[in-house]
Amino acid sequence: MLKFDLLTTDPSNGTYSGSHARRGELTLNHGVVQTPIFMPVGTYGTVKGVTPSSLEDMGAQIILGNTFHLWMRPGLDVMESFGGLHQFEKWDKPILTDSGGFQVWSLGEMRKITEEGVKFSSPVNGDKLFLTPEISMQIQTTLNSDIVMQFDECTPYISVEPKTKGQLTTEAEARSSMELSLRWAKRCQAEFTKLENPNALFGIVQGGMFEHLRQESLEQLVEMDFPGYAVGGVSVGEPKDEMRRIMAHTPHRLPAHKPRYLMGVGTPEDLIEGVAQGVDMFDCVMPTRNARNGTFFTRYGDLKIRNARHKTDHQPLDVTCTCYACAGNSGVSHAQGGRSGFSRAYLHHLDRCGEMLGPMLASIHNLHYYLNLMREVREALDIGGFGDLVTRFKTDRARGV
Repeated sequence: MLKFDLLTTDPSNGTYSGSHARRGELTLNHGVVQTPIFMPVGTYGTVKGVTPSSLEDMGAQIILGNTFHLWMRPGLDVMESFGGLHQFEKWDKPILTDSGGFQVWSLGEMRKITEEGVKFSSPVNGDKLFLTPEISMQIQTTLNSDIVMQFDECTPYISVEPKTKGQLTTEAEARSSMELSLRWAKRCQAEFTKLENPNALFGIVQGGMFEHLRQESLEQLVEMDFPGYAVGGVSVGEPKDEMRRIMAHTPHRLPAHKPRYLMGVGTPEDLIEGVAQGVDMFDCVMPTRNARNGTFFTRYGDLKIRNARHKTDHQPLDVTCTCYACAGNSGVSHAQGGRSGFSRAYLHHLDRCGEMLGPMLASIHNLHYYLNLMREVREALDIGGFGDLVTRFKTDRARGV
């Protein structure tokens, strides 16, 4: 089941030229999601270092699971015994599962792609495995995720083909990859229907960095009439301006009455730009991965906690933040008089000592920042103030910590 209601857009007003930004409401089998939304990534059935209750506290409405990794471990027998991923990981809100295409692509020379599917060696135990569009749909049906992604081939920015390895992917290579993904999309749709999966299947637009291929992929997927669409094959090693060019081309050309998902992107700046280009849904490992490496996202720019200047700093990470790391149990930001949060000095200490609490608090903060940013975006769209929010966001982020 999927129902998408478009609530408002971002039209021009006076000197403001408007954008493709939109505010929506997405109803799925396990709940309602307000868009635009960021989706924390829970690869192995957990968002690293964060409990389900913490996710709820920070405003997470939908999270990701990964088909490929959950197929490897714990396996479908275990997942089936729990009736799917929700009961297994104790998350009662919507879940989106990636198809496994990106993970198989990332295996590089360990895999072989054919028309039928992908043969590869398990990164867990070396077993020879075979993943096809049909098997991906079967796995995701067992997982019972609210949004199922089609199995696709992720078109690389740098070619991995033997004759052109290390060079930019050619138009011919990108076309071949895109057309394979389209054929796989039809097979996914057929298997999804055959399995009588009650959830929603999204098609994925591919085409590399070639806008005309993106347009061709988009048009053929729209003809297949998926409940929602994703833009894939970005953030795969291309320069930032190339990614932004595809972001500017593709999302707003997708059907206005269906949800749009930009896969694997990105920084706070990328999210704001994506919203302006008409994207409804985002995911990225960056908040949690950067957290584990000591980098924090704040309203006033990025903060690297390993810097020695934070050793004696009594301030929280972000004086405007209401997350548990910055505001403690009170939920009152430092700027509003709250003094229950943890100091930069303490977080610096935890990082230096390798204490587990360090990356846990860091992950809570970074995810809260991303989710709060999307909340602010939704509120701005509700009152017709998205343009003002973008201006304020850029000024604040450029100020620095």
